Amino acid sequence: MDDYTKPGFYVDSTAPNVLEFARIHGQGNTLREKAINLFCAVRDGFRYDPYHIIFEQEEFKASVRLTRDSGFCIHKAIILTAVARAAGIPARLAFADVRNHLNTKRLRDLVQTDVFHYHGITELFLDGRWLKVTPAFNIELCEKFGVRPLDFDGTADCILHQYDMRGNRHMEYLKFHGSYADFPYELVHRDFVRSYPAMFAAEEAGAKDDFDFAQEAEEENKQRLANEGI
Repeated sequence: MDDYTKPGFYVDSTAPNVLEFARIHGQGNTLREKAINLFCAVRDGFRYDPYHIIFEQEEFKASVRLTRDSGFCIHKAIILTAVARAAGIPARLAFADVRNHLNTKRLRDLVQTDVFHYHGITELFLDGRWLKVTPAFNIELCEKFGVRPLDFDGTADCILHQYDMRGNRHMEYLKFHGSYADFPYELVHRDFVRSYPAMFAAEEAGAKDDFDFAQEAEEENKQRLANEGI
């Protein structure tokens, strides 16, 4: 259990700004209450952005991500894992391959698939067991997509919904990759380079500078509703 309470290179839970975030947002009389408050703070305090990903090691440190206003699922899982440890909650990272039915056309074109590897998850040890939670999608983005935001009650897993609010398929978990005390940068970077070459090419060319995932989600959801006569 010690590995899940002490700081790592990426899960740098003793960094001053990580400790400060945990102090401000992780208030509560029990570890469960602290975990719920930290989950909400990470979920909604950082916009989900799958486009502007800089694959440099420093960019995956929790203390660095706290200075940004956005991130993708791995960034946000690293933040939550770090601030949970800072609040005295054993925490670790986990990863899964998922099929996401509610992405956007631009994102599908960029990654050339609807299967996303190494979706980031935080596992929190509460009341004697590990719970999986995903703080990836902020409330505003969920509303634009027509998806219920995830609510964590501290007693059960809180992972992305299988269906949206209209009963359409949303997320399928295909393969779990296990749990990690710290972020396996080399493993994930190697997989992403192999699986998503067009994404890295676009990053190098600066082609993603004006991409806005939330705006795309809102526009496509409006079109979807219009097509369904809603």
